[in-house]
Amino acid sequence: MSSSDIFIGETIGTAVLILLGGGVCAAVTLKRSKAQNAGWLAITFGWGFAVLAGAYISTSLSKAQLNPAVTVGLAVNSGEWGDVPFYLAGQMLGAMIGATLVWLAYYGQFQAHLTDPEIVSKTSGEEGMVDQGAAPAAGPVLGIFSTGPEVRNPVQNLMTEIIGTAVLVLAILALGLQKGLGESGLGTLMVALVVVGIGLSLGGPTGYAINPARDLGPRIVHALLPLPNKGGSDWGYAWVPVVGPLIGGALGAVIFQLAF
Repeated sequence: MSSSDIFIGETIGTAVLILLGGGVCAAVTLKRSKAQNAGWLAITFGWGFAVLAGAYISTSLSKAQLNPAVTVGLAVNSGEWGDVPFYLAGQMLGAMIGATLVWLAYYGQFQAHLTDPEIVSKTSGEEGMVDQGAAPAAGPVLGIFSTGPEVRNPVQNLMTEIIGTAVLVLAILALGLQKGLGESGLGTLMVALVVVGIGLSLGGPTGYAINPARDLGPRIVHALLPLPNKGGSDWGYAWVPVVGPLIGGALGAVIFQLAF
């Protein structure tokens, strides 16, 4: 693979991943969406299918890593770091493109949701709390773009992201030992199902970023987009879904090396 193939493949694949993953979050969250309130099962399976689509599209170009934590974990396991910058650059750009496409696809729903009197009133109240010295509140649509904790405890939140990402990377490396899965394409399907499983089992506390680009790229887009009454981007929490998955990815690789 050339560096340009890696960059292009990761950009396209991650853009599709975030478009479909963020898209299911938008569908479930926004007013005037036919899928509003469809629930956690819809979100977890939607993200699994997003991984599946992004990976199948990009695998022939870049081997479809689509996740800086996976890239770091694979580099820790193999000792090959030369292509890591091209993977990371493509993943971040793709994540930002995908988040922007979610906004375009749901533009009318974003406008209807964020101009709803109930949402406006709630957002105004949260901004008042910030003025009184409280911690900045997350915006009413931030969860479409990035993750956030249900219980804000940085140590627990970090551990949740580390554990979930370690499971992901360990599963990816272990699946690589199964002969024929890569050639048949079943390996990609199995990884997508692992992502669904992580979401169902470990996603409750933090929303299971398990991917720094998936969280940071769309969070930047949320901060930049001209969304009315969008509220804050919760930058005080933003380090957790970046640092946690990176540690978890490296940890998963170390466990794999020790066990296999």
